[in-house]
Amino acid sequence: MELAKQRKKELSDFCNRVGIKFKKLEHLDQAFHHRSLTNEAHGVKNNERLEFLGDSVLGMVTAAYLYNNLDNPEGDLAKIKSAVVSEKALAPVAIKFGIDKLLMLGHGEEMSGGRTKPAILADCMEAIIGAYYLDSGYKAAEAYVLSFIEPAVKETFSQGVKDFKTQLQEKYQKKTKKCPQYELVSKTGPDHDQTFKVCVHLGDKVFGPVTAKSKKEAEQLAAKLALDSFN
Repeated sequence: MELAKQRKKELSDFCNRVGIKFKKLEHLDQAFHHRSLTNEAHGVKNNERLEFLGDSVLGMVTAAYLYNNLDNPEGDLAKIKSAVVSEKALAPVAIKFGIDKLLMLGHGEEMSGGRTKPAILADCMEAIIGAYYLDSGYKAAEAYVLSFIEPAVKETFSQGVKDFKTQLQEKYQKKTKKCPQYELVSKTGPDHDQTFKVCVHLGDKVFGPVTAKSKKEAEQLAAKLALDSFN
């Protein structure tokens, strides 16, 4: 079904506002179709399948960004990822982008305030990611996701989430004016399945060794061990 001229303009304005470019605006338009609309309008596709796809792309982009940019152990990365891709985090971004104004809802959902429901807004965010991935490929979708995920990660850290190495360095430097010294005790196993043993030296005190599947994670675990002694 061909889009009306006014709808095309609204969608084009949205693309310009958030810095994306669709080859087919029909893909983007479907991302705004809530299931309540298809319950009332025969033949109209909703955004649930796009949401399913977009959720996976969002998760992949976010996980890769956290892995490549943070030294935190897996548990920390999982907590940060959960926070920045949550409904609570995505809904305000949707409002900022003007997604609430472009949603296509059924009459009942419209009357019940669906346009401002966090779950519907977050689902639409994911559907847009899915639509953009289908329309323009992974790299384009990745750039769009990072445009709001990077600030969200930084905001999470500004609220007090710091990796263990950073926390240890701040505490130890404040006390001694020196930096912790990390020592790789051993590295064993084949290239595809290595095990690292690391300890950290704080003056004449040694914490560890601890074992992990990457040097970065082992250093984080050693730092946590030393932090526990401070606390």
